[in-house]
Amino acid sequence: MGLRDAIVTILQTDTALMALLTGGVHAATEISRQNTPGAFDANSEIKPCALVRVGSDVQTGPYATSARTAIEVYFYQRDGYDTIEAAMARTLALLNRVKVADHVWDVQWSDDINEQGDEALQCSLGMSRYYATRMK
Repeated sequence: MGLRDAIVTILQTDTALMALLTGGVHAATEISRQNTPGAFDANSEIKPCALVRVGSDVQTGPYATSARTAIEVYFYQRDGYDTIEAAMARTLALLNRVKVADHVWDVQWSDDINEQGDEALQCSLGMSRYYATRMK
């Protein structure tokens, strides 16, 4: 199982998080009505949901094949930030300083981007960034 799939599985299997994110946790390139239809209600309005993206690797010690990999979790809701903030806090509890897969030593929270908007989806947006130290 890859890093993104491991993260998505951890998030999807947490009942408290999924009670907040009624539109689901997705492993896709973007949230859209075509790629992630479960993230939208019958009126095509976005439901609270999350998108997990894995970024580039940077070599790090202690081994030649050790890598530090960026993980970004984007949180969406139609308006306001209450669900986003609660989901970000729950995700932090689930991922920070946790070994998420056999090839991953740990995941560490880096930073949050709060109270943003997604113009294309016309909704509220927040993002949490983590870094995984892992064996490639």
